[in-house]
Amino acid sequence: MVTLAQSMTGDHFGRPCLVLANSADAGGLGKAAALGIPTAVVDHRPFGKDRAAFEAELVKPILASGADIVCLAGFMRVLTEGFVRHFEGHMLNIHPSLLPKYKGLHTHARAIEAGDAEAGCTVHEVTPRLDDGPILGQARVPVHADDTADSLAARVLVEEHKLYPAVLRRFAAGVKDPVFLPN
Repeated sequence: MVTLAQSMTGDHFGRPCLVLANSADAGGLGKAAALGIPTAVVDHRPFGKDRAAFEAELVKPILASGADIVCLAGFMRVLTEGFVRHFEGHMLNIHPSLLPKYKGLHTHARAIEAGDAEAGCTVHEVTPRLDDGPILGQARVPVHADDTADSLAARVLVEEHKLYPAVLRRFAAGVKDPVFLPN
């Protein structure tokens, strides 16, 4: 989140206007506040299994912030079709695999278990289907013979910090051609 926010300077068409979390303990909140970015928390727990009610509250600070683009980063909740449709075409997500491979969780372990030669990350538009929207960019890293899920995740994270800002810069300027970073 910090790298993404710090990338929005100069001639960038976007500016960070809100960091929103579903837990007051989210590390990004303090970092955002230190950068002067407004923050908000909508805790999902009081809503129990009522995802629609939670998301109705989640929409409010986003709309109040005036955000044109919603960038998901570390938001580990599956969003309903209603929420996604509200922001469709204006919501991005970063996923730690080379989509369409390994949608969902445990992507690094799955890549290692499959014997993949490379892994990486993908920025995509969010659609109602999980990790299934149009791909806007990918970055690749080699999978080493001695990799663990954690060591692979650490190398992929370095690429995430390069890829997401590059994709957001283009997306905010109206360019949806995919970005493919060299490894």
